[in-house]
Amino acid sequence: MSPSALEVNLPQSSQTTSLKPTSRIYIDSLQHMWYTTADSLKESEPQPLPADKLDAFLTQVKTESDPAHQFVAVHADQAVPYGKIVEVLDAGSRVGLKVVLATKPTQASIDRQAAQEEAQQPAPVQGLPQ
Repeated sequence: MSPSALEVNLPQSSQTTSLKPTSRIYIDSLQHMWYTTADSLKESEPQPLPADKLDAFLTQVKTESDPAHQFVAVHADQAVPYGKIVEVLDAGSRVGLKVVLATKPTQASIDRQAAQEEAQQPAPVQGLPQ
C-alpha cells in the first residue's frame, strides 16, 4: 500500500512477510524520496526526504522505535535503478537498521494466501444450522 499522493509502481514478488513497518521510504520513478511514519491509528502524510537527510531519518527511526519496529520498508518504483535502492540499503546498514523491500504480490501468492486462510477456517458442525 502507498499513500494516495504518491505513484509508486512496485515490482511483483511471490515472497511475503508478516512484518508491519511503521516507517516507510518511497522512491518514485523520478528517484525522489519521501518518507512516512505511522502510529497505531494511521500513516502520516508523505514528506520529502532529501538524500542528505537519509542517514538522519534512519538514525531517528533506530533510536525512537521499539525493537520490534526497528526497520524501514522501501517502496521503490520498478523503474528506479538498482543503485538508488542500494544507497538506501547501505544507509540502513550504516546506522544498524534493517531495511526491507516492499513488493506487490503475484496472483499465485494471493491465491496461495487465500487457500491457507480457507484451510484455517473451522469446519461447520454437522446437524447445526449455518
